[in-house]
Amino acid sequence: MKLQPLNKQLTDIDVSEIRQFDESVSKIPGILKLTLGEPDFNTPEHVKQAGIEAIQENYSHYTGMVGDPELREAAQHFFKTKYATDYTAEDEILVTVGATEALATAITTISDPGDAMLVPSPIYPGYIPLLTLNHVTPIYMDTSKTNFVLTPALIEATIAAHPDAKIKGIILNYPSNPTGVTYRASEVKAIAATAAEHDLYIICDEIYSELTYGDSHVSMGSYAYDRTFVVNGLSKSHAMTGWRIGFLMGPRVLIAEAKKVHQYLVTAATTIAQRAGIEALTNGQDDAQVMKAAYAKRRDFVYQALLDMGFDVARPDGAFYLFAKIPIELGLDSRQFTQSLATEQKLALISGTAFGPGGEGYIRISYAASMADLKEAVKRLQAFIAAHKAA
Repeated sequence: MKLQPLNKQLTDIDVSEIRQFDESVSKIPGILKLTLGEPDFNTPEHVKQAGIEAIQENYSHYTGMVGDPELREAAQHFFKTKYATDYTAEDEILVTVGATEALATAITTISDPGDAMLVPSPIYPGYIPLLTLNHVTPIYMDTSKTNFVLTPALIEATIAAHPDAKIKGIILNYPSNPTGVTYRASEVKAIAATAAEHDLYIICDEIYSELTYGDSHVSMGSYAYDRTFVVNGLSKSHAMTGWRIGFLMGPRVLIAEAKKVHQYLVTAATTIAQRAGIEALTNGQDDAQVMKAAYAKRRDFVYQALLDMGFDVARPDGAFYLFAKIPIELGLDSRQFTQSLATEQKLALISGTAFGPGGEGYIRISYAASMADLKEAVKRLQAFIAAHKAA
């Protein structure tokens, strides 16, 4: 049977290098994986109970397309209390199927075919296929020389280097996957001012906002409200990855248009999960604190171990990742390092190449794992380093 060709854009995207590598090494007996970005905690009991009660109370019908009004009101209060944003529940907060759908909706809403988007790199690779499917060209900005922090100077230089590009906006992610770097108020304010000067939209993925280990998170919505889509959700803050509840927030003029895209992508988020989300945001405002305390101890342990082994490590201010520069004397690039480590020591980390330009020569370690697993991982990594230095 002969079929017509599929969407040509599909030839330009693939399953992420992260997932491909994770799947390939999963076949190795005894492999210890620090690969994926998922909390190793379970959803808090009071949130689970709210989900059970929602089933028993027959919350099995659609909500409105923008989401349960109670959940949007809870989100307004939560994000205002935490980060001093003030999105109106009625028309400036959209409940999405996780942060991924929020990102897809935001990108589709602001993009025309032939547009370009500024993307600081290294960065979580999930954004790029969404741009590709919308016929948008990513223009990478390598932040490896600025401590993985996007600067106004780098934005200006990139714009100047692409005079013919139809640059529509900037995608940001902080605290960052893969680097763990987050942005201080002065840095957020400077990026906001630069975006305004060039009339650029900002799509700001703040899904790790509750996992910062120094100063509190500063939302881009506080400094660039009129041109920003803020993406957040419950996956990391409340260990609710499988519940798939995200939020897309922005000025009502943007959300009104995003609502159209969202409706035809998913209709509405799962009603039962939304009811659990109300409990999470209302009575679980500090649920992340227990997880954050554990992550901080794990981060400090792995960070020091990496330094002792000769790695340079990016400023680990948030999320649950460390982005470490491979010691040059090993003579291994990122993919060689991670593949050899998996084969020789049965330890799986992610190559920095998975995160775009600026990632070569680095590895990403997820410390969303038990301390026992992290201690074993450090032993295996130490053995690998020792063997290759001796070779």
